[in-house]
Amino acid sequence: MCGIVAYVGPKDAAPILLEGLARLEYRGYDSAGVVVSNRGLKVRKVKGRVADLAKAVPARFKGGLGIGHTRWATHGVPSDVNAHPHLSADQRVAVVHNGIVENATELRAKLEADGVVFASDTDTEVLAHLVARTVEDTASLEEAVRKALKSVVGTYGIAVLDAERPGEIVVARNGSPIVIGIGEKEMFAASDVAALVRYTRQVVHLEDGELAVLRADGFHTFASGGLETAKEPLTVDVEAGHYDTGGYEHYLLKEISEQPETVARTLSGRLDERFHIAHLGGLNMDARETRSFRRVKIIGCGSAYYSGQIGAQLIEELARIPADAEPASEFRYRNPVVDPDTLYVAISQSGETYDTLAAVQELKRKGGRVIGIVNAVGSAIAREVDGGIYLHAGPEVSVASTKAFTSTAIAFALLALHFGRVHDLSPAEGRRIVDGLAKLPAQIEEILEQGPAIAELSRKYAVHPSMMFVGRVRGYPVAREGAQKLKEISYIHAEAYPASELKHGPLALIGPELPTVAIVPDDELLDKNLTTLGEIRARGGRVLMIGHREPGAKLADDVIVVPRNEIELDPILLTIPLQLLAYHAAVALERDVDKPRNLAKSVTVE
Repeated sequence: MCGIVAYVGPKDAAPILLEGLARLEYRGYDSAGVVVSNRGLKVRKVKGRVADLAKAVPARFKGGLGIGHTRWATHGVPSDVNAHPHLSADQRVAVVHNGIVENATELRAKLEADGVVFASDTDTEVLAHLVARTVEDTASLEEAVRKALKSVVGTYGIAVLDAERPGEIVVARNGSPIVIGIGEKEMFAASDVAALVRYTRQVVHLEDGELAVLRADGFHTFASGGLETAKEPLTVDVEAGHYDTGGYEHYLLKEISEQPETVARTLSGRLDERFHIAHLGGLNMDARETRSFRRVKIIGCGSAYYSGQIGAQLIEELARIPADAEPASEFRYRNPVVDPDTLYVAISQSGETYDTLAAVQELKRKGGRVIGIVNAVGSAIAREVDGGIYLHAGPEVSVASTKAFTSTAIAFALLALHFGRVHDLSPAEGRRIVDGLAKLPAQIEEILEQGPAIAELSRKYAVHPSMMFVGRVRGYPVAREGAQKLKEISYIHAEAYPASELKHGPLALIGPELPTVAIVPDDELLDKNLTTLGEIRARGGRVLMIGHREPGAKLADDVIVVPRNEIELDPILLTIPLQLLAYHAAVALERDVDKPRNLAKSVTVE
C-alpha cells in the first residue's frame, strides 16, 4: 500500500515528487506529503489527496533532493500530523515508509523512556527517531539506516534523507517494493515504476534485505550486512501515456474498454494452431515434468483468488487434474502440507501482494514447485517463482481489477490447454479450445457495445441497498467476482452464493427489496439454473439474468445476453457485463470510482 517517490539531481525535486505521487495515488490517498533538503529540511504534508498537497506547496519550495509519500493508513487516523514524511525531533532526519513495523509499540516505549517525544500516532515515526540516534556516530547515512533497521520487526519500503548529508538518499526494502530509476546525472526511487516512466525506463528492483544509496551520479546497493551487491538495470516496457485516462472519464472505464486488446496481447504468440496447444515457455518445465504433477493448488487474494477458482475448474475440465483455489492469506497461516506432486500457482496483478508473496516464500522453503501468473514484469513474485506466465495486460491503475482479472482467466485457460494436451486432451478438443480463445477479443468487444443498455440497468438496480449474486459450478466464481466489484466501488452490499445453496438458508433473504443477479450460461446445468430463478420469482424476488438467451416464462425481470463460446470459456465472457454493471452503479451513486474508500491497489501489508 502507500506510494513512495524520491529524487536526487540538478532539478527542483518538488514538481517531480508531486507528479510521481499523483501517478501513485491509487496506492493510497488519505494523506500525502513531501520534504526537500536545502539548508535544512522543508516539509509540507496534508490530510487529503495529492491535489490538496500540491496547493499547499509554496512556489519557493526549492531543493534538488527530496522524498514524498501518499498514504493508506495503518497506524493513526488520516491527519496532517500522521501524514508522511516523519522527522526526527531535531528535524535532521526524514523518513517515508510503506509497510508495518510490527514491534513499533515496544520501540516507541523504549524511545519515550529515553526522553523522545513523539508527534504522531504512526509506526513510521519510530524509524525517524531510530536513525537519528545513530546518524551522528556513523560514517554514513547508509550505515545509520542499517543499524536502525536491525531492531525493526516487520515489513518496510523506506526512503531516508539527512539534512547534514544533502547529496544522498538511502532506500531499503523488506517485503514492500522499492524500484530505483536511473537517469542522466539524476536518480529516482519509487514504490512503483508508474512514478518513474516519465523520466526513465532503466530500473533496478531491490530485493528483500537490500539497501541502496542514491546520489545524482549513480547508486550503490548493499545487503543488510553491509556487503555491496551487484545489480543489472532492466528496461521496462511501459510509457508515461499508459498511465493516462486516455479521454475516458475514469481509469476503470478505460481498463474495461481495453480488454479486447489486452486479451489479444495475453494470447499473442501462445496459440499453436498446428498442434492445438499453448506455447508457455516461461513455465520452465518440459512435458515429462508437466505430466509428473498430480494436483494443482492456486493461491491469490481478492479478485485474483476468484480468477483462480475459474482457473481450477478449467484445469480440472481440460486436463483432468484435481485443482482448487484458496486465499493466499489463509494458505500461509494454516501450516499446509506441501506435496512434491503438486504444482502451486501464485496469482498477483502487481506481483507484490504481500500475503501471496509470503505464501510463495513459505512454499519455496518447503520445497514446493511454484509458478506465477503476474502482470508486472520484474516484480517480487515474478522473481521469486520457478517460472510462470506474464499477462501483458499493461498497467492497471484503478483499484478495482478488470482487465488483469480477465487476462488472468485467459492465462489459466492457456495453462489448462497446455496441461490437457500433454495429458489426455485430444487434438480435436485442443483445436476447439484454441478456436474459442481466438474468438474472445471480438466477443468482448460485442459485449462492450451493450454499455449504454447496461448503464441503464445499473441505474435501475443501484437504488437497492443490497444485492444477491448466484451461479452454479462455472458460474459461481463469476458471481463471486461480480459481487466483489459491486461492493468495492459502489458500496452496495452484495453476497455471492452457489445457486444450489439458496434453498439451504439464504432464500430467507429473498424478496422484492433484494434483487438477484443470476449467472445462467447455456450449458448442461441450464435447467437447474432456471429452476432456481423460478424459486426466486415465486418469493417476489427481482432477477437480473446474465446468460446466453432469454429464459422465457417470465423468470427474469431483465436479461443481459452474452455471446456463446465454448462452455469452459464462457465464464470469461460472463464476467464482462458485471464489470460494467458495477461501474455504472458506482457512477450513478457518485462514488469515487477509481479510488474507493478504505482500499488501495497494491496490498503490500497484512
